[in-house]
Amino acid sequence: MKHSPTLLMCPPEFFGIEYEINPWMNVEVAADHAVAEQQWNGLHEHLKSTGIAIERVEPVQGLPDLVFTANAGLVYENRVLVSRFRHPQRQGESPVFRAWFESFGFEVIEFAPADQGGGYDFEGAGDALFCGDTLFAGYRMRSDATCHQQIGALLGVRVIPVELVDARYYHLDTCFCPLAEDVAIWYPPAFDDYGRRAIEGTIGNLIEVEQAEAERFACNAVVVGQQVFTNTGCPKLHEELASRGYSPTATPLDEFVKAGGSAKCLTLRLDGEEAALW
Repeated sequence: MKHSPTLLMCPPEFFGIEYEINPWMNVEVAADHAVAEQQWNGLHEHLKSTGIAIERVEPVQGLPDLVFTANAGLVYENRVLVSRFRHPQRQGESPVFRAWFESFGFEVIEFAPADQGGGYDFEGAGDALFCGDTLFAGYRMRSDATCHQQIGALLGVRVIPVELVDARYYHLDTCFCPLAEDVAIWYPPAFDDYGRRAIEGTIGNLIEVEQAEAERFACNAVVVGQQVFTNTGCPKLHEELASRGYSPTATPLDEFVKAGGSAKCLTLRLDGEEAALW
């Protein structure tokens, strides 16, 4: 386990568009493997330049989305709740990530068995993000709302469920990005009315992105202290971040957008999503 700032990434050796499980994916629009590797390496180098440590999970043939390590699980202190993927195409990732977490010294915690009311779909930090001491948990597209109460009990944290209503923003991290204890980037149309009110009523400083930049995955950012890393094509967000004292960096990630992911999807905080250096 790690107590210093650390990320988990997976090289895109076997990354590709092999199936369609979100609106971004089209098997007729293939990812350029050489470009994807170049873009992944670019993000990796940007993140390394901050001084943050980066661990790797080895890629596995037949699991093209293993590269999206944000979906591995939810890390909190020295514990991890490993994901249970909704789609069969990704369910083979869970044992790979479980084995990696166990080898790295994490305590793996579990939902109750399915026959005891715990057969939930839950896709890790893709759908569960801390802002301060509150865990915002997305549901509907990939994760079940019924699991949130158990997550709160397992981790001993406050959980606020928020419903996602636009299939293009199927994970919470595609439309919501905490920056600090009371600051977050978000795209309000991705949420239902209750979700918008819950976020507005809990987080004092919200930075709204416009549709064009949301579609460039502006909210799917990696935050390392005051440094924020996004896909290219988000100039208005970067201008706003700079005005607030952040240092935004754009790095091209379009090959991963073809699969419905970007910078945040490609990383998992091993020191805990609640850490985020605020």
